[in-house]
Amino acid sequence: MSVSLVAAMDRNRLIGVNNQLPWRLPADMRHFRQITLGYAVLMGRLTWQSLGKPLPGRRNLVLSRNDLELEGAEQVKSIEQAIDLSAGEELMVIGGAQVYCAALPLAKRLYLTYVEAEFSGDTWFPEWIESEWSLVEEELRPADEKNSYAMRFVTLER
Repeated sequence: MSVSLVAAMDRNRLIGVNNQLPWRLPADMRHFRQITLGYAVLMGRLTWQSLGKPLPGRRNLVLSRNDLELEGAEQVKSIEQAIDLSAGEELMVIGGAQVYCAALPLAKRLYLTYVEAEFSGDTWFPEWIESEWSLVEEELRPADEKNSYAMRFVTLER
């Protein structure tokens, strides 16, 4: 069992505005799909609501203390319960900020997309101690006609 965080952020760790991503980058969405497909994904209630439907090809787990009616997803009341339900496979934590904060101490891997720009917003990825992490992989992706901003796909492990 391992816990991994999957997030896209700008240069200031911004991850959201009004419960949405501040950018539209198809290359990042493909990268996200490639990383998470076939795994259990854990998200908070607001992230679940922002998606509008379950992510296909993944076990959708929604973390909430309140009882929820979820179509196409399972509610969990703790990260530990989500870990148990992921059946020994990598659990992919996909947001939001509170879930990232709670899961970061348990994480063994970070899959991060750094969007090479600065945006305005209201939600940030938590700070982490960079010296605890080692760079495993990095891919640079320049801006193009479909992706307005350059980005870096980075995998860190501890």
